[in-house]
Amino acid sequence: MTLGQKIKNAVYPVIMSLTGKGKDKILYNRANKKPSASFYNLKFVLNNGNEFLFDQLKSKKVLLVNTASNCGYTNQYSELEELYLQEKEKLIILAFPANDFKQQEKGNDEEIAQFCKINFGVTFPLMKKSTVIKNAYQNEVYKWLTDPDKNGWNNKQPSWNFSKYLVNEEGILTNYFEPGISPLSDEVKKAVE
Repeated sequence: MTLGQKIKNAVYPVIMSLTGKGKDKILYNRANKKPSASFYNLKFVLNNGNEFLFDQLKSKKVLLVNTASNCGYTNQYSELEELYLQEKEKLIILAFPANDFKQQEKGNDEEIAQFCKINFGVTFPLMKKSTVIKNAYQNEVYKWLTDPDKNGWNNKQPSWNFSKYLVNEEGILTNYFEPGISPLSDEVKKAVE
């Protein structure tokens, strides 16, 4: 990790907690609305170029996170890895590297994978770098996550890097967590349980 990345990772969460940005918002699917389009029909490409079919995720909870290597929240990679190792029997984490916010993910797929492994020991799946915010290039997974006509209720797109979406064992989108909410927070852990 560069010196600039280390400084940003140390200072950014403090600034965000002082300003209250990105920390307090959690959305719940309290009505348990079911998707009209199946989560398990989705597929995407891993960062190594192999296709990843979502039908293999049945019976597990799935935490989907848009990530970036030069964000102040990048240290959440280590928290995501810790959560993944703790809950591996019932949870899979899928990281979607994206350069949608202030050019904070400039690397290619190979560089991103190397960065995540060397700096944070990431073993959960990394997807191919893509676009997660709503526009003509938004990837199909995030179209599903942010379109209530597909997922049943949620239209909230990622507000910044490290926004988190949780899908339960039945393919129902249950939660959205703002970037400032730690993957190891009580709220996330309770939702995973």
